[in-house]
Parts: sequence; C-alpha cells; structure tokens
Amino acid sequence: MQAAPGRNCEHGDVVVVAGGDQPDLTCLAQLAAAATVIAADSGLDHARAAGVHADILVGDLDSVTAGSLDAAEAAGTDVRRFPAAKDATDLELALDAAMSLQPRRITVVAGIGGRLDHLLSAALLLAAPRYAAVQMSARIGPATLTVIRAADRLRGVPGELVSLLPVHGPASGVVTTGLRYPLNHEDLAAGSSRGISNCFAEPVAEVRLGAGVLVAVSPGVRPEKEDLL
Repeated sequence: MQAAPGRNCEHGDVVVVAGGDQPDLTCLAQLAAAATVIAADSGLDHARAAGVHADILVGDLDSVTAGSLDAAEAAGTDVRRFPAAKDATDLELALDAAMSLQPRRITVVAGIGGRLDHLLSAALLLAAPRYAAVQMSARIGPATLTVIRAADRLRGVPGELVSLLPVHGPASGVVTTGLRYPLNHEDLAAGSSRGISNCFAEPVAEVRLGAGVLVAVSPGVRPEKEDLL
C-alpha cells in the first residue's frame, strides 16, 4: 500500500478519487503520497489499483466492487454510505467530506471519458462558491484543471495549450504573463471562447483577475497548426 491508514494531512492536501473511468494510476499514487485520500464510490477501485489507501469512502456504493469495499473496511477506511436516491453526485459528496477537513488544497483525480453531463457537472462543481476557501484543481486523464479566483500560477511546457474559461458569470480585469497571447486587464464574458487555445510561452504563467472565477484547462497537448488560427 502507498500509505498507512490514519496518516496526517501534513500540508493540508486532500486528494479526491472520482469514480468512472480509471485515471492515471502513477499520477494518483504520486499525488496521494502526502495527502488524505477520499474515494467517491468506485474511485476506491482506482485507489486500490494504484496501491493507495483511502482514508474515507463516500457515495451510494453502487459501483465499487465488493472486493475493494471489503479490503477497505478491513484496513480501517471510514465508510460513509448514502442512499441511491440522493440530491448530489458521489463526487459532490466527496468534495463536501474533503471540505469538512478544512484543507488548504483539494485535488480531484479522474479518468477521461464517460458521460458528458458528468464531466460538465464536475468542472462547474469545482468552481462552486462554497469551495472558494480552498485551492481547487483536478487531473482528468492527461488534462489539468485549475480554479482561479484571484490569482494563480500555472505550470507547463512552452508551446503547451492552456485555455482560460470564465464560469458562473464573467471574469473581469484578467491579466496574464508567460502566455503566448497575453491578456491585459481584459474582461471575459461567460460563454465566450476568447480564452480558448492560448499556450505557454514560459514554463510558469501567472493569471490575475479583478472579479469572477476562471477555470484554466491544460489538456496536456501541444497545439496543432489549425489550433493557432
């Protein structure tokens, strides 16, 4: 196993392992090494496959395998079972459980693919106002999502794509450095494609905004020629 039950979250980091398609197991193991781990339903199977102990298991448990559930209970995982007829997704329940720990940072780890409605819901959920007190990000397959509320630094390889998407309303006064196409106190309207397909000019880019929320999406690929048109 990657770590023993009951380990301390020394730096205030919580990793939430989503259900659905299997994520990058190497990435999951690395992120979980110094974090408290919360599995959302069949996210427990992914944690087990990565050799990671889940401190908390949350959800209606309709998709986790019996073997993983039995092993987790034997290892001391805190199992929090919810009815199938509930008003929140397993991921939302897991994020709420993470917030109860008062962490500094929450990172969601998930696989790419699956249902489009789940993917869109998850992206919007990460930027919800009630999670504003923590640094929120996600690794979804090869992509990285970072929620930016006032300012943040993004890391990538020069030439790597990154998009800045306003969510839950417009983002105003956006300033960037380290990107090929800089923004200088610009406003991004909700639903606009203005921030799509920028790319890193330097290994570290900075993004600041006066108001609103941005989701920075680094899909983990370099642009094709047509992406720059």
